[in-house]
Amino acid sequence: MTDQRDFHFAEMPQSLFDTDEAPATPIAMTAGKLPSYIKDHRQRLRARFNEGGAQAMPDYELLELLLFRSIPRRDVKPIARELLDTFGDFNRVVTAPTDRLRTVSGIGDSVITDLKIIEAAAHRMARSKVMQRHVISSWDAVLDYCHTTMAHRDTEQFRVLFLDRKNVLIADEEQAKGTVDHVPVYPREVVKRALELNASALILVHNHPSGDPTPSESDIQMTAQVNDAAKALGIALHDHLIIGKSTELSFRSEGYL
Repeated sequence: MTDQRDFHFAEMPQSLFDTDEAPATPIAMTAGKLPSYIKDHRQRLRARFNEGGAQAMPDYELLELLLFRSIPRRDVKPIARELLDTFGDFNRVVTAPTDRLRTVSGIGDSVITDLKIIEAAAHRMARSKVMQRHVISSWDAVLDYCHTTMAHRDTEQFRVLFLDRKNVLIADEEQAKGTVDHVPVYPREVVKRALELNASALILVHNHPSGDPTPSESDIQMTAQVNDAAKALGIALHDHLIIGKSTELSFRSEGYL
């Protein structure tokens, strides 16, 4: 939790006003108010965002903008820097597990809630671009959705996209969670769920937290088992996508299906 006590401090040197950067060290508040140089820094960042959008700002400044709302009475630049040092980039900060976020100094419930709202909004928007859409004609959107929801996870997740006879996506469901290098998959359960949804085709998706989408031998065997089980019931397995940090592998394109 942020310390809300009031402190008095010496007047800050004029050099602090010669840059758009807030100081890199936490500054105590006077009478519960932000010093003018921090207030001005916040106003300048907001103006830059409004004028140029997110592309005009590095990750730490975008994080600062978000933290302004969660931590209204503290210099948040050191916290933004520590978040990036800990997790790597904006995406990994937003998708970081709650228990790991709590290990960062200055991060409490308000910050975590705001970060998770941003993550949920990103997932919701990406999902809206693929649900009830023809998958083949929306393939780039499907890949974007898979990367948004899975690429930055630190454990494996297995999802199934269920399609109707016209290859329209009718359901997207998480089937299993795993460890950093394994996720349990039960072909019978995958096919059973397809029958319940009256699906005609499937796309399997899982992530590799290592960042390398190269399939393991168990990935190849599991895919063959799902394919055999689905084929026996007249259900097509269109593809199996493995999502890495910045790229993906398609079983269909690589000749595994």
